Amino acid sequence: MCAAVMFRLLAAIVLICGFAGIAAADETKIRVGAIDAFLATPPDVERPPVALLIAGSGSTDHDGNGPQIKPGTLKKLSDRLLAQGIATFRYDKRGAGGWKPEFGRPEDFRFKDYVDDAAALIGYLRSGGKFSSVTVIGHSEGGLVAILAAGRAPVDRLVLLATTARKQGDLLKSQLEKQLAPDVFTPIGKAIDDIMAGQIVDPTPPGLAIPPAMQPGIASAFTEDPIGPLQKLNVPILIVAGGRDRQLARVDFLALTTAASMAKQLWLPDMNHVLVDVTDETDDRNSYNEADRPLDGAMIDALTAFIKEPLQPPSSPEMLTTPRP
Repeated sequence: MCAAVMFRLLAAIVLICGFAGIAAADETKIRVGAIDAFLATPPDVERPPVALLIAGSGSTDHDGNGPQIKPGTLKKLSDRLLAQGIATFRYDKRGAGGWKPEFGRPEDFRFKDYVDDAAALIGYLRSGGKFSSVTVIGHSEGGLVAILAAGRAPVDRLVLLATTARKQGDLLKSQLEKQLAPDVFTPIGKAIDDIMAGQIVDPTPPGLAIPPAMQPGIASAFTEDPIGPLQKLNVPILIVAGGRDRQLARVDFLALTTAASMAKQLWLPDMNHVLVDVTDETDDRNSYNEADRPLDGAMIDALTAFIKEPLQPPSSPEMLTTPRP
């Protein structure tokens, strides 16, 4: 998550506008609590496996698009999995298309609400016996939500795509420190530390526009640590990251795979944060608004094989590799 992406979390809390999501023709729109979800099932497959797709930070919709970037990541992932006989369940995060009254007051939002939503969706998929297995796939911040939800609701498999191993507040500071001059970063870094410690910062320093009323909700996201909850999980796990991801360092991939030592691992040298292959920084930036750009093929192959393999606890760590150019 770069600074701009992290701050879309604010938009998820305070954005007030009309809902504009429309289900595609081959999908069924389902309301689970206050969440609008979209179930897509492959034709002529009895009791297929199903994957719950959890989007990254901000007011991200069921296609993986936000107000400013529209890579279509989740829609592309859903289409590719459907082609392999795997059902998908995607949903509009809180704030996508507007903040609904059912969500309560925006200032009362806490990160656990995202986890509650995901756990409720897992429960829906478990009910009725329509699916042979339930896999939770979290992308970016959605990986943290997936980890926490998998600790609360029974899942068969967990997939982490481009997920950080650090508290989000610490990650944001690391990103900003690389982007800003020291005299600009220092007060911002201190303010983030204060917010993480539960303090209200008012006024905030230039460059950190977090209203005081929203700071407790932001703090609840900034302070969640994925490592402890990940270590407690006892399900098959696949961890995937890319070498051209400018938002996350390889250290996050290594820390996650160390914490989940039995997980399968896939490092893709040319893949970026929105799960497509890029050649340079300009190509990377452009890909965030190229919904027709295909996802990394090796990642799709690994996900398909992982979701379809027989259910059994992994016996040893496995590293999946692709040739470097």
